[in-house]
Order: sequence, then structure tokens, then C-alpha cells
Amino acid sequence: MAKNHKLYLIFVFTMIMALLLGACAGGPAEKEKVVIYTAKENEEIEEYLPVAEEALPDLQLEVLRLSTGDLTARLLAEKDNPQADVIWGVAATSMMIFDEEGMLVPYAPEGQETILPQFKDTADPPAWVGVDAYVTAFCVNTVLADELGLPIPQSWEDLLDPVYEGHIVMPNPASSGTGFMFVSSVLQGLGEEAGWEYLAELDKNMALYTKSGSKPCKMAGAGEYPIGISFEFVAASQIDAGAPLVLVLPAEGSGFEMEVNGLVKGTENEEAAKKFLDWAISNEAMEMYAKYFGVLAKPGFPVPEGIPADIADRLFAMDFRWSSDNRAAILEQWTNDFAAKTEQD
Repeated sequence: MAKNHKLYLIFVFTMIMALLLGACAGGPAEKEKVVIYTAKENEEIEEYLPVAEEALPDLQLEVLRLSTGDLTARLLAEKDNPQADVIWGVAATSMMIFDEEGMLVPYAPEGQETILPQFKDTADPPAWVGVDAYVTAFCVNTVLADELGLPIPQSWEDLLDPVYEGHIVMPNPASSGTGFMFVSSVLQGLGEEAGWEYLAELDKNMALYTKSGSKPCKMAGAGEYPIGISFEFVAASQIDAGAPLVLVLPAEGSGFEMEVNGLVKGTENEEAAKKFLDWAISNEAMEMYAKYFGVLAKPGFPVPEGIPADIADRLFAMDFRWSSDNRAAILEQWTNDFAAKTEQD
């Protein structure tokens, strides 16, 4: 009996030590949670997140994905009670607004010296640091265009041809960064008066304004509409999947927008958030961004198959500060004039 009691005590002691050692070793419950707000596409997040989690095993990464306009509105609404720790892959024009509103903590992530100067805030330390850029592209369904007798548009000007009436889809700039990028590039390229006149003429040919920046190209790929104004990686991925599309970079130059990262002021997980921001500009992360984007914030990565190799040389000169400063006024006027054709929920 005494022997059994002794064995029982040894068993209990062993179990207690195992539990204590397990607690010391750490587990999922001890991971630091980092809440990440992003406008990156779902297919990107699905690929990037497992890699980030493996690289950062002590972090629990919780991601909220919304379109650029919706995410910008949410972050501004949460200004006095921030719910996010990190902003990842959001338009620089939105991030400039957050910076002006005092919503960011300047932070120079590890390796930021390798980021091209035009892809980061000029302050030291920077309020935001970029990772890539998405570029305006026309996605044209060649089968549908042939059936309807439509020429392949090669320029902004071509889209005004009455032959395209009811055949073009583009994103609503109030909800989509891609849509805002296109509208902003038109206004900058043509001047505001001529730019608004252009957008009014384009509206005559527009079938629908989508809430998502990628949806116009996906709709063209599915044969719902012959022409979608979207961005380059969606076109390339649709083509790679077998869609009968051609990717067109407009002759006047493609508008573009930088996707950038920042640290949210008021986070209680600042050190953990910084670890994610370090990873988000690492070579490991850049190699994944390079599968989708032809223009990266760090040089030396190949252009994805299906995207023109000279894409970086075919960009329209964008003034992001002007876009950011005028964002509210642009969206108000565009919404008043054109939002009636926006898709319904």
C-alpha cells in the first residue's frame, strides 16, 4: 500500500512538472495577438499569412480585409479607439490622411534602408513604408469583343468611343483604391476641368461601377462584360487561369498606387506589431509580393509572368500628395455625378 501511495505521489509530481514545463515552453494561449487591417486581395492574404505565421511563431495574426475605401472609413471612425495594431498593404493616399490625423507611430522597420526612397515617407523615422504598387490595366475579353465587334481599346481616349456603350465596368472610387487611382490619374493627367469632362463622357459607356477593384477584371474574365478597368496582377492571374483576356496598359501611361504599411498609434502591442512590420518588408515577403506585382518597393525581383517586363517604365507620373489632399472632394463630386450605376449589395 505504501509503495502504491509512493508511486501515486511520483505520478502526481511528474504531471505537475510536465504542466509547469509546458507552460514555460509556451503555447498558443501565450502568443501575442496582432490585429492587422489590410486592403490586400483575399488570394494574396491566403498565401502570405501562413508564411508570416511560420516566420513569427510567437505572434497570433488576426487579419481584417476590407476594400480601400471601406477600410479607410473604418480606421478614421476608430481614430479615438483604435482596434488595429498594424495597417498592411493600404493605399499611400489613405495612409497620408492617417498620418495627418495623428493616427500613426513613425517606425523604421528592419531593412527599410533597402526600400526605394519613393516608396516611403520622407520623415525620419518614416510614418509609413511601402511594399509594392498596383497599376491600372484594361482587361479585355477577346472572345466577347469579337462577338460584339468591339476593337481592343489601347488608351484612355479609346474608352470614350460610343461603340463601347454599356460594355465597360470599373471600380467605384469611393470604395476601391483601384477606382480612386484611375480617377485621380485622369484628373492629374488631363487637368481637373478636362478630367471631369472625360469622366462624364466615360460614364455614358459605363455599365456598372463595382465595389471591388479586382471585380471588373474578374467579370471580364467570366464573360459578363467585354472590358474591365482594374489592375495588372488580376489580369495576369485571370489569363494564367485560362480566361480569354488580354492585358492592356493605356498608351497615355498607367496610373498606379503604392501599397504601404504603418504602425497604429494607441496599440497596446507595439513591439509585437513591429515584428510583423519587419517581416512585411523582408526578402521573404517581397518574394511573395513579386508573384503578383510588377512594381515592388525593393529592387531586384523579377516581373511576374504575363505582366509586361517594362511595366515600371510605363507608369503615369502620379502626385500622391495631391491625390490624398483632394481625396474627400474628389469622392464627393464623383459620388454626386456618377454613383447611380454602382452595384448593389
